[in-house]
Amino acid sequence: MTLSLFDQFSSPSFLGIPMILMALALPWLLIPTPTSRWLSNRVVSLQGWFIARFTNQLFLPLNVGGHKWAPLLASLMMFLLTLNMLGLMPYIFTPTTQLSLNLGLAVPLWLATVLIGMRNQPTHALGHFLPEGTPTALIPILIIIETISLFIRPLALGVRLTANLTAGHLLIHLISSAVFVLMPMMPAVAILTAVLLLLLTMLEVAVAMIQAYVFILLLSLYLQENV
Repeated sequence: MTLSLFDQFSSPSFLGIPMILMALALPWLLIPTPTSRWLSNRVVSLQGWFIARFTNQLFLPLNVGGHKWAPLLASLMMFLLTLNMLGLMPYIFTPTTQLSLNLGLAVPLWLATVLIGMRNQPTHALGHFLPEGTPTALIPILIIIETISLFIRPLALGVRLTANLTAGHLLIHLISSAVFVLMPMMPAVAILTAVLLLLLTMLEVAVAMIQAYVFILLLSLYLQENV
């Protein structure tokens, strides 16, 4: 039976239960939790150092009001990072290749930043639609453009994460299939292709980490405009 390349991105189910629920719960089971002891192990210490450095770097440009988002964004960063890294392992479904999941994360958080801006500083938030000194003839066009750019932000967040991970998985699938096909016919070419596959896998590890960071970084920039 011939399967489509995109069948690997369809959400699997077992006994009518969608396995995406298990895939979403898996990161929280793998992330180590701090203990009440004075001395913790190296993994917990490394995780605490990473979260502290990431949070400090991310919220440095924000004022004190935006620091309330630190636990949420740091947790989301660890969640996305773990999901992306687990998705590179064989026979593990990657939920972040689903546009519905990424939009389900992006839209509520983006909407929350917009509502916070409208509540705390409505004049400043509405001022983004019409910069000062705009010619009268350009006012209607500029308002339409700024409105479209505002509402396209969550779509860009979700599509960026989905497209990058999907493209990487497809490339790995295609090149690994080429290695198995070329091995009996041209072993030398198959070895070179396997080296290329190894380099591509290392690149995908970097992409998995960078895309999780970019997702949170853009949310923090949206928050910075409205806090």
